[in-house]
Order: sequence, then C-alpha cells, then structure tokens
Amino acid sequence: MNQDVFDDPRITAVGLLFETYAGLSARFAAQFEEHGLSPVEFEVLTRLARSPGNQLRMTDLAAQTSLSTSGVTRVVDRMERDGLIRRRACPSDRRSSYAVVTTAGLTRLDETLPGHLQIIEQWFTGQLEPAALTALLDGLRRVRDAVHPGATAGSTDPAPTGMPSPAGC
Repeated sequence: MNQDVFDDPRITAVGLLFETYAGLSARFAAQFEEHGLSPVEFEVLTRLARSPGNQLRMTDLAAQTSLSTSGVTRVVDRMERDGLIRRRACPSDRRSSYAVVTTAGLTRLDETLPGHLQIIEQWFTGQLEPAALTALLDGLRRVRDAVHPGATAGSTDPAPTGMPSPAGC
C-alpha cells in the first residue's frame, strides 16, 4: 500500500472533523445531562424553537435530525410524556402531524442554552478569528447542503402569519 495516501489532506480534513465533533459532543452531552436532556432531545427542542410557529412536521423533523421517522416518533413520544413537546394534527392531511415545543420545553431550553453557548464559545467559536469563523460556516453550509439536502426541511415560513399553511401539511 502506498504510504502517501495516509498523508492525503482529504483524510486529514475528515479526521479533524470527526475528532472535533467527538470532543464537542462529549462536552455538550455532559452539560445537557445536567438539565435532564439527551443530545437528541436538545437538538429536537432547538430545531422546533428555531422553526416558524415553534413547530415542524414530523417528517421534516426526521429529515433535519437524520433520524428515521420511527426514531423521531420514539423521541417525540418520550418528550411528549415529559411535557416538552406536543403533537398537533394537520387539519388537511390526517396522515401528517406536527411536533410543537411547549412552554415547558422552551423553559428547559432557556435553562440549558447559557451553559451550551458558553461551551460553544470556549471550545469552538472562540478558538477562531471572525474571518475564519465566517469562512468555516460558509464551508460547512456548502458541504451540509451537498450531503444532507433535507437538513433545513420545513424551516421556511410559507404563511405570513407564522403558521404553516394547511396545504403544507
């Protein structure tokens, strides 16, 4: 085997990405646990809170989180039992429903976010000069859009009132 392949910058780039992700994920998980959340529950709450009307169709939530539809159903079931989110039926399509963050879910997110932002600043964004951070974000969006085009599914607001149009169900 050609030993030069191990010095390939493509392998280095992916290796650094994995190492960075693993290091940040460990720090995040410990902080989420302090607030009674798993990493996936935090992600679900954040995605819902950042979406129009604090809600997403279950299929869009699955696309954004890279969970299967059955995986999202299990997480939503658990979070609904805990009062963090609720389901809302789509009035125009009985097969579709929304996951909606509750007041309790927003409160839990508000309690968790200060520590989360501190970790992000200390271990990620604070490590980069503003121009480097901008370039990194641009590059990550480009790669994300190529490898995970559904990552922003349902995140645009088609209705002027902030509520999804019934046809969007």
